[in-house]
Amino acid sequence: MSDSKNKIKLFEDKRVRYAWDEEAEKWWFSVVDIIEILTESENPRKYWSVLKVRLKKEGSELATNCSQLKLAATDGKNYNTDVMDTEQVLRLIQSVPSKKAEPFKLWLAKVGNERIDETVDPELSIDRAIQNYRRLGYSENWINQRIKSIEVRKALTDEWHESGVQEGLEFAALTDLMSKEWSGMTTREYRKHKGLKKENLRDNMTNTELVLNMLAEVAATEISQVEQPVGFVESANVAKRGAKTARVAREQLEAETGKSAVSPLNAKNLGQLKLTADDNETNQAEE
Repeated sequence: MSDSKNKIKLFEDKRVRYAWDEEAEKWWFSVVDIIEILTESENPRKYWSVLKVRLKKEGSELATNCSQLKLAATDGKNYNTDVMDTEQVLRLIQSVPSKKAEPFKLWLAKVGNERIDETVDPELSIDRAIQNYRRLGYSENWINQRIKSIEVRKALTDEWHESGVQEGLEFAALTDLMSKEWSGMTTREYRKHKGLKKENLRDNMTNTELVLNMLAEVAATEISQVEQPVGFVESANVAKRGAKTARVAREQLEAETGKSAVSPLNAKNLGQLKLTADDNETNQAEE
């Protein structure tokens, strides 16, 4: 199975871990999560274990052909998890009597259509992200900044690709270096400062933090386009210089306001994040 991107979608209020397999061009869904939804069992793992035995006795190859992927558990760690593609899930639904069967089939169809739609029109994925942020209570000002930050980040990672930087550990190392340079903290330290574990750090940034982080990435991208670094070491030098631009801006802002630009607020303090964003809008209007 090729590398896949692991995420979580919600069916009603229940999470379903899933992954899109780029090479096979198919979805993989966590079987245990689906079993929990269909059966409302308090122990879906045991239910699946018993069902697998029954299916094998009946001569069904459904359990035998079940694949595995490393998916994130509630403790934040990745474990090998039984997964099925859409066709297998539909067959699984037939084996589990459930009042949730039809709604879940409709949900599956919607998930499939989302991927097709986003492939044809990538703007739809951005629209969905905006709707999700609105649903979570973020302000329009914050959402605009967050969407822009995605575009800025993409431009920088494109530059890293062009420079021969390897995606994965090297990307993470450069991101860490830039975070340390402009904010004074590595990404790990930054998450700890905000009380986060595996949550997306940018989704927990205030407007000011997003802007400073974007400044660091824009500057690094601009310098990279001019100097055209080759490899990790040269790109790291460029990344640090780009992030220094944001550090200077942060220090200037802190000197003017007398308070830290790096906030301990996170999405759990959503009201505070929204208040911060709305206050910024008000201040800008008054100026």
